[in-house]
Amino acid sequence: MKSTTERIMEQRQIWARTLLAACISLSAVCLAAEQPYTRWKDYLGSIDSAQYSALKLVNKSNVKRLELMWFYPAGNNGFEFGFNPIVVDGLMYVLGKNSAITALDALTGKEVWVHQVDSTLVAHRGINYWESKDRSDRRLLFMADNYLQGIDARTGKEIASFGDSGRVDLRQGLGRDPKTITLIQSFSPGRVFENLIILGSATGEEYDSPPGDLRAYDVLTGKLVWVFHTVPHPGEKGYDTWPKDAWRRIGGVNTWGEITIDEKRAIAYFPLGAPTYDFYGADRKGANLFADCLLALDARTGKYL
Repeated sequence: MKSTTERIMEQRQIWARTLLAACISLSAVCLAAEQPYTRWKDYLGSIDSAQYSALKLVNKSNVKRLELMWFYPAGNNGFEFGFNPIVVDGLMYVLGKNSAITALDALTGKEVWVHQVDSTLVAHRGINYWESKDRSDRRLLFMADNYLQGIDARTGKEIASFGDSGRVDLRQGLGRDPKTITLIQSFSPGRVFENLIILGSATGEEYDSPPGDLRAYDVLTGKLVWVFHTVPHPGEKGYDTWPKDAWRRIGGVNTWGEITIDEKRAIAYFPLGAPTYDFYGADRKGANLFADCLLALDARTGKYL
């Protein structure tokens, strides 16, 4: 029969082994959380647009055994099927029925909340997620009807303190009458970097199209933080590569697709398209910077690199 001392020592050993196992498990969880490319909380998987996952549970040897676990109807206007869902804390954010921003339980596919957008002109390629360092504030940022909008990622409710009652009018500040701008939002979601959301635009390709200014907004307030004029204004780099005051009438030179960010170096890369009118350039003699190029800017300031 074991003595009291032996029983106490044995109990202590059990507790020590349990504590060690818990610490190892916690360390493994923390390590997994820190490993790059093991989450999908950004459009295209990561801020650098890698479209890559380092997870190895599904591979070439077992992918054929995958089975459908749940189904959720994506919508009725055809655009939703190009939407890149993101997953955070077990919630999958999708563009759902009737162009509603929808949170689903990623394991079951059940609706957690639905935020109905009063527009069918929702950016249909993806959505942005941002959280504060202490995770007390978690937001989804998306574009619809030429507005940048912010909602609570946990409830789907509009954030009234963001912009003007939850919305920022992207037609403002382009040097054109906002009423003449039919479309400026891109259907790609832009990029969240630190406390900024960095956006391109879809300007159209006609003579009266607005310029494709690159802009960054504060994710908390919706206020404009920096702007880079892709058709340069007087005194800016590249102004002499256009006819005088071309920025007043020339549009385009916009990033309508993916923005890629080197997070470590705080560099944002923008693929820029053609100026308007894109099939006729005799009225814009010169090299026309920054049309048809890959542009690198300081992600924090918008400064040319």
